[in-house]
Amino acid sequence: MTSQLALKPVSSEPVPCKVCGALAALYGVVDFNKSCEEARGVRLPLAGVPVYYRRCAQCGFLFTDAFDDWTHEEFKAHIYNDDYLKVDPDYKETRPRAEAELVAGLWAGEMATTRVLDFGGGSDVLCSVLRSKGFPVAETYDPMVPEFARHPQGKFDLVTCFETFEHMPDPDVGISQILECLTETGLVLYSTLVQPANFNSYGVGWWYVGPRN
Repeated sequence: MTSQLALKPVSSEPVPCKVCGALAALYGVVDFNKSCEEARGVRLPLAGVPVYYRRCAQCGFLFTDAFDDWTHEEFKAHIYNDDYLKVDPDYKETRPRAEAELVAGLWAGEMATTRVLDFGGGSDVLCSVLRSKGFPVAETYDPMVPEFARHPQGKFDLVTCFETFEHMPDPDVGISQILECLTETGLVLYSTLVQPANFNSYGVGWWYVGPRN
């Protein structure tokens, strides 16, 4: 399937950073099959498909524009497919259950009046736990999961977004979509890993640089 990947042609010229707009030059290249599970010793066979990364000279943001032209269908076919659990085994149960316990603990005194949207929430595990604990509304939105791909209706007091920002080809659009779902006094609870202070000693060899997941 990887032989059919249609990535955006790479340019040797700097392009605008997806966060601050300053120029971001080419920084490094990895194979498409590099995943975060390599930190646990799981390595997929090389796909033979180079994915080029850029790093912003001003804010340090690291990103690839290789998938910028992909449709949802292409992401589902090549990344969020039946093999996805091989490169992110905690995605299905372990991580969302832990995140649900965190949310339930932080909002223990407010859950009865809090409408929750889990943005990029996979298969609804996090929200199902929250509903069982007493949250009256806990909905999942994830464009890559057919059952939960319908855009959420109404506004929410809390939008959770765990380990999702790093998956967004266009962070500005993703964040705007989240803000559109919030009530005027709503809150966003999100998490994503940031670069370590000694990032330059790792470069694109850093374990979190994983285009496959």
